[in-house]
Amino acid sequence: MSTLITNIAELMTQDADRRVLRDAAVVIEGERISWLGAAAEAPAADEAVDAGGRALLPGWVDSHTHLIFAGDRTAEFEARMAGEGYSAGGIAVTTGATRSTGDFDLTRLAMGRVAEAVSQGTTYLETKTGYGLDVENEARSARIASTVVDEVTYLGAHLVPAGMDAEEYTSLVCGPMLAAVRPYVHWADVFCERGAFNEDQSRRVLQACTDAGLGLRVHGNQLGEGPGVQLAVEFGAASVDHVNYLAAADIDALAGSWAGWDPASGTGGSAGPGGRGTVATCLPACDLSTRQPLAPGRALLDAGVQLALASNCNPGTSYTSSMAFCVTTAVLQMRLSVHEAVRAATYGGALALRRESGNDVDGERAVGSIAVGHRADLHLLNAPSATHLAYRPGIPLTHAVWRAGVRAR
Repeated sequence: MSTLITNIAELMTQDADRRVLRDAAVVIEGERISWLGAAAEAPAADEAVDAGGRALLPGWVDSHTHLIFAGDRTAEFEARMAGEGYSAGGIAVTTGATRSTGDFDLTRLAMGRVAEAVSQGTTYLETKTGYGLDVENEARSARIASTVVDEVTYLGAHLVPAGMDAEEYTSLVCGPMLAAVRPYVHWADVFCERGAFNEDQSRRVLQACTDAGLGLRVHGNQLGEGPGVQLAVEFGAASVDHVNYLAAADIDALAGSWAGWDPASGTGGSAGPGGRGTVATCLPACDLSTRQPLAPGRALLDAGVQLALASNCNPGTSYTSSMAFCVTTAVLQMRLSVHEAVRAATYGGALALRRESGNDVDGERAVGSIAVGHRADLHLLNAPSATHLAYRPGIPLTHAVWRAGVRAR
């Protein structure tokens, strides 16, 4: 079954050449994109969809979420808006609610959040464990996550549970807990931050997860300057996320990991597999909710760092799955161009998940860009150009969504 989407006013490919096509068309065949180009030259297909002069983007790639949770932290949010500072301790509230919720309800809640994200144009999602914080509940969270999202990250190193010794808990994270979640996860993460895990503990977690064959991510430099960024680059992590407080040496380290990298061939960088460096993932919705300074996305891009935008959807500090909101904020407040912000929310997210290239990587087609052979993840806006995402802030602009070639909205 093939579908022709034609009469596209603006087609923002976000491919290696960063092409923007006018009066364009795309053909979907199965789950893949089989053709794109000028509408006047489009081949025949089994069915046709008239885009009506709208803009077409890759689907959003949300590379940082925490969707496996129960409970509510409205009171914490209200207190923060009244002037109280953010600390990692609120995670414990969600942990209690999550542990006491059964599998069926926990799965139902997560599926609802995924559906909400897809309805707004998100077509590829990562999510983390981290609200179980014991062997049984971390394994359960990983198992449930593996049934509802595309990529699962182990975040047993989210917070040291109350009453536990930090060193003993770190050993649990690196040993029995890691073994229990390993069948369900592809990535591991650590919250390297004051109030969470220090440099030595974070290093132990990253090394153990490397030895277990997991890809790495790091929560780093959210509440102040610290070792998170440097550890991420040292270990060749795919991304370091938050990055609100960066020293010049941190930016230099991130930029150096991408030195000589060629996006067309995927070679030349120094930090990670395939020559990829460490992506800096900015989480602007979280920054606003915690009243932290916005991550320096402009400075990172100007230094040559590859950037991603993600929602950080979670119950305490960023209870939104709106990637459009993140893009709007990046343009209006972080000084990114519309094209840069959209790229960070699509191709950048795919790069942070190492799904940006190849037609069949580990059985998955590339996501985050519109190119022949890539997964047909498409987001049709109810607007003639992507500029309307920032030009009309807060207006829901998603008109249609295709996820792996299937129309989801």
